[in-house]
Amino acid sequence: MTEKEFLFTSESVTEGHPDKICDQISDAILDEYMKLDPNCRVAIEAITTSDLVVVVGEVSSTAKITNKRINDTIRKTIKDIGYNKPDLKFDSKSCEIILKLHSQSPNIDLGITPTSVKEQGAGDQGIMFGYATNETRELMPMPVMLAHKLTHQLSNVRKLKEITWMRPDGKSQVSVQYKNNKPIKITNIVISVQHDPDVSNDEIRNTVIQKVIRPVCKDLWNDDIKILINPTGRFEIGGPHSDAGLTGRKIIVDTYGGQGRHGGGSFSGKDPSKVDRSASYMCRYIAKNIVASGLSDKCEIQIAYAIGVSNPISLMINTFGTGKIKDKSIEMLVKKHFDLRPASIISKLKLKRPIYKKTATYGHFGRNEPEFTWELVDKAESLRRSIKI
Repeated sequence: MTEKEFLFTSESVTEGHPDKICDQISDAILDEYMKLDPNCRVAIEAITTSDLVVVVGEVSSTAKITNKRINDTIRKTIKDIGYNKPDLKFDSKSCEIILKLHSQSPNIDLGITPTSVKEQGAGDQGIMFGYATNETRELMPMPVMLAHKLTHQLSNVRKLKEITWMRPDGKSQVSVQYKNNKPIKITNIVISVQHDPDVSNDEIRNTVIQKVIRPVCKDLWNDDIKILINPTGRFEIGGPHSDAGLTGRKIIVDTYGGQGRHGGGSFSGKDPSKVDRSASYMCRYIAKNIVASGLSDKCEIQIAYAIGVSNPISLMINTFGTGKIKDKSIEMLVKKHFDLRPASIISKLKLKRPIYKKTATYGHFGRNEPEFTWELVDKAESLRRSIKI
């Protein structure tokens, strides 16, 4: 390959993957608090292993939610994913649940309790990134969008019972060839899917290709795609019985598949006062509107906060040489058109709602659903008019 040709690979995992189980449990509990107290302070993490869920973290809320309600929420989440049979060694009815929750530190609360509506401080220090590219209609990198669509399809055909031998755990991986920074074709697809013991490898391969890969990749199909299905041979033992899960361990899957940088903070289980979550959503919103406006073909934005301080301490724009105007000029437009104070972000994106469990699978970005307000491009026209493109 020449210098301007390369392969880029991204992965995704199904909702039955151990780490994603934990993300969904954390966000399901957050939603329960959000339903009763939109101003709650929640930071919850979960861990899973064989027939065990441990939930730890901090909650400060006017909502008095009992341990029974939390346990019921956890069990319903696990059941909805598909772990409802004892032979999976992780069962919504029988799994042990351990809760260790306490209130948020009053030292942190001092920094984020606003003296006025607009002056709420950041819930922690940190760096956040957002990214967008015009290589797909979702303004997302192609490899991660295809990977998400494949894992989503795996879960769809399982839940609709179109494939009866399929179990909840699974992964996808997609390699795309780029030329002059533009995607030109899929080169490799890897699918790992948990299955019943009595199904043959040939049936797994043929069925996954026909019912999962071809429907998702029909518009990009080429006969040279190299396909690997369950490369180890068998994937009967999966889920938390085969691999412990932890909230926040799939942050690259959650974001841009590795093409855009990541600040390191996970999203799930955190209320929007935590800028790890809310400011990352805002960064995506800004980057997407910049690309949608035609100001650039690609855009990455970084912002950084200090705990208890409302305004960011830094802002960076990088269009990778694709900008129609200088990156510094786009930075000035961002400061003019977007309010980056935490309270304003929360208000603009309507983040005080019980919307978070839905975000915990198949990516937080590139979703055309009403809960995902950070995917709107309602600022694109005003940005375009600012420079008269």
